[in-house]
Amino acid sequence: MEKVEAKSRREKRKESRLEKSRNRFQSWVQHQGTKKKKNAALNDSSRGGAEMKFGGKSDSSRKRRKNAVESKSKSNSKFQEFLRMDMGLAAAGAEEDLEMERRLAKKLKVKDGRLAGLDDGLNMIFEDLDPIEDSVVVNGGVEDGGSEKLLRSDKKMRSKKKKKPRESEVAEEVIAGASDTEIIEEPCAEKPAAERKAKYVAPHLRGCANAESEEISQIRRRVRGLLNRLSELNVESITEEVATIFRSVSRSVGCQVIGDEVVASCSGGPRGNEQYGAVFAAFVSGMACLVGVDFSAKLLASLAKSFEDEYSKEDSLSLRNLTLLLSYLCIFGACSSDLLYDLLSELGKRLTELDVATILTILQCCGMKLRGDDPSAMKDFVLSIQNRVNVLKSYSEGTQDGNPNINSKRMEFMLETICDIKNNKRRLKEDPAHHTRLKKWLQKLRAEDILLRGLKWSKLLDPEKKGQWWLSGDVAPTTENIDDVATTINMEVLEAQKLVQLAAAQRMNTDLRRAIFCIIMSGEDYIDAFEKLLRLDLSGKQDREIMRVLVDCCLHEKMFNKYYTVLASKLCSHDKNHKFSLQYCLWDHFKELDTMELNRSMNLARFVAEMLASFSLSLAILKSVDLANPVYLTPKRIMHFRMLFESIFENSDALVWNIFTRVSALPELEMLRSSLIFFMKQYVVAANTEKPLASKFKIAKKALDNVAGILM
Repeated sequence: MEKVEAKSRREKRKESRLEKSRNRFQSWVQHQGTKKKKNAALNDSSRGGAEMKFGGKSDSSRKRRKNAVESKSKSNSKFQEFLRMDMGLAAAGAEEDLEMERRLAKKLKVKDGRLAGLDDGLNMIFEDLDPIEDSVVVNGGVEDGGSEKLLRSDKKMRSKKKKKPRESEVAEEVIAGASDTEIIEEPCAEKPAAERKAKYVAPHLRGCANAESEEISQIRRRVRGLLNRLSELNVESITEEVATIFRSVSRSVGCQVIGDEVVASCSGGPRGNEQYGAVFAAFVSGMACLVGVDFSAKLLASLAKSFEDEYSKEDSLSLRNLTLLLSYLCIFGACSSDLLYDLLSELGKRLTELDVATILTILQCCGMKLRGDDPSAMKDFVLSIQNRVNVLKSYSEGTQDGNPNINSKRMEFMLETICDIKNNKRRLKEDPAHHTRLKKWLQKLRAEDILLRGLKWSKLLDPEKKGQWWLSGDVAPTTENIDDVATTINMEVLEAQKLVQLAAAQRMNTDLRRAIFCIIMSGEDYIDAFEKLLRLDLSGKQDREIMRVLVDCCLHEKMFNKYYTVLASKLCSHDKNHKFSLQYCLWDHFKELDTMELNRSMNLARFVAEMLASFSLSLAILKSVDLANPVYLTPKRIMHFRMLFESIFENSDALVWNIFTRVSALPELEMLRSSLIFFMKQYVVAANTEKPLASKFKIAKKALDNVAGILM
């Protein structure tokens, strides 16, 4: 009793399973015996009838049949009968074992759903041997469909050389041999090697994994989130934040990412109203003020391409949103009215239903502004529309079907709007009081400086990219001009070597000074040089070298180049430390005027005059110079400061007034003001009797006496 109770649950389940299998096998054996008896009886009856029919052959046929049965029974040895019995017992429980294996694999989270152990290498030894079960079953005379299927499946598996776990292989073979009508197969879905070794990519990154890097994708998502929250109340803060993101990457990448997101937000977004278009247009104009006009130029090019794509798809919703953005870009001063007139002329030539809707949107949004900017162009547009409508009406009258666009209400409303614009009748939507907040903000940013003139719709869509200055460096070279590209690269390498040699010749004796020199001299424009100088990320007092190298480069030029003053003004407006460094650098050069070459002195005078005219510096920089001291005023110094004031007087009266007014209200600069009046009267006006200089001297003198500091 103790021994029986000590049996585990697993052993009990195994015994019950074997008992069940044994009963099934015994019933199968009995069924086969009865089946054979029936077949033998049927054969005897048929043979008996044949013997009666043909006669004399019953004894010989009976003897042959008896010998065949005896030989068949002899061929079945005891060992083979034992194997057949063992297979029969195991086949019944194999299905339960596989089910238990699948459950355990699911709980244990085994890969591929199989409990496969480590390969001990024995499968390679028995790989070429035929399975024992197959040979036994076939030789034993069990001719059923399961054995044939097993043989075919085994040959197929060995031809493909698939290595399966030994336990599952034995189970599948046993099941196939035991069943007459059903084959239980559980294939192992193996993944390709390339897919198993591939790095996991998150679902939200799979779309752009091959197109761009993860860093650019993060920047794109951040910009998209900011644009989704864009409104009239937060447009200033969001524009500054996006401008900060723009400065953290290269200009081409920044323009591409931000421009794509702006155009996608308009073309792929919901139906937008005038407020929607105004906010996005104000954002684009603000970005152009903060980062440069090339941003707005590239965005206009991508907007034109997207407009043509949506027009070909006849998507009226996207076309309306893009048209609103383009119209408000014209209102906020990012592009001129010439671009919209060019688009209106293109739409007026076709004048389909979609064209009428687009023209109506433009005229409702900025029709009065277009009329005020260029009345003659508006008159030509009105005449062209009237002529086109008359042509379409005559064509519709000559045909039976007629043109449905001519008699549509939208066409009538467009003609009424054109008539109102021609007669200078203002509508409520074009009230100038609208979007006052956005206009004041753009006025602070000096949006009038970012106006793009001379742009044409055809120029934006030019496939050859002729005249598109904003695409410098972005157009990929073709195989046709590969020789030109190679020549250009070689020339750039030679120019870089020449720059290094020139830096050494101009006593740029440190790596930092040589790097600054190469950046300033190799910059495409002042913005490119400015950004490269900021990326140097100079620490401590190293940024003082920038202004010294810049002034030195300016003085070495044979003819004065205004590029250096624009770059210096940009640096001074960016950081006050550059302004202080420039002042100390100029004071050091003022001390060397007696020994300075004439060309260098002339360039220095023009440089200081341009910096004063741009209000990056004030006349207070001359407080270190005693212009009223005859001992100090040597001939070279007199000539230098005379060229300085003559360059100042070349500006307009208002600018001269503002330059001298900046030092009029400070009491500590009284000595400077008196010395300026003395020098200009004694050495500038008296030496040159021309009337323009005398009149400019009077303006400067009044400005120095302007204690209130009122600017013109």
